[in-house]
Amino acid sequence: MPLYLATAPDRLDQARQYTANLAHAAYRISENGRLTALSLPRQLRGGWMMLSDEGTHKIPQPDGLCRDVLRECTFRGYTAVVLDFESAPTADGVRLARLLEQQLLSQGKYLYVPESWDSFTARAAVLICTALSGGTLRDRLEQARSRFSARPVALDCQRLAMDFLLPAPNGEGAPLTHPQLQQLRQGRPVYFSEDLCTRYFTYHTRQHTHFVLFDDADTIRRKLHLAEEIGITTALVMLPEVEDLLGELFQGKK
Repeated sequence: MPLYLATAPDRLDQARQYTANLAHAAYRISENGRLTALSLPRQLRGGWMMLSDEGTHKIPQPDGLCRDVLRECTFRGYTAVVLDFESAPTADGVRLARLLEQQLLSQGKYLYVPESWDSFTARAAVLICTALSGGTLRDRLEQARSRFSARPVALDCQRLAMDFLLPAPNGEGAPLTHPQLQQLRQGRPVYFSEDLCTRYFTYHTRQHTHFVLFDDADTIRRKLHLAEEIGITTALVMLPEVEDLLGELFQGKK
């Protein structure tokens, strides 16, 4: 399975040591709705473009932004564009996604959209997040593969590190940094959840029981293997989330 590593320009040298399959998290939408980018080496070619909507309230020129993106893809030789959008779909955003979908596909390239944007495009590839706190990952991926049978599906391998205060009826937990996770798990037995395809442990405070879910290199590889079984053949991980796992995840892939 092609595993892409998303990286900002300041970690590009580090990422290049492990893989040539890079997704460049260097692009966002400017205040006037056009493409702006962090500095990248002029000679950089290949990989994916990641376009963020961070700080964007509207896209007044979706046609112009589409032309900007296509021009950059041609210059850099990018084979796909990932809409790294966290905001709810807007009319301008949907217009952009549909324009990019049409133009990229006509050039033999892919547009990847978040699952929450799937109904606004017809042929774009859909990113399925693997971070679960309930149900089973197999069911999640099988349902996604069935639901999007007419289009590509890719795995968005978000590394899980969450502390849940039990009971957690809404399935929401507090995110943990890597040092916090390491401190909490010290000396505690750790188990593997077949359903969630992740590791877990519990601990107790005076008044509460805590349930901690987390990923390591082995659980991420298991998720990739499960996805391949189901017919999902592309995946994405991100720096710095997997910084300490690069050697294991990309072993033999330099």
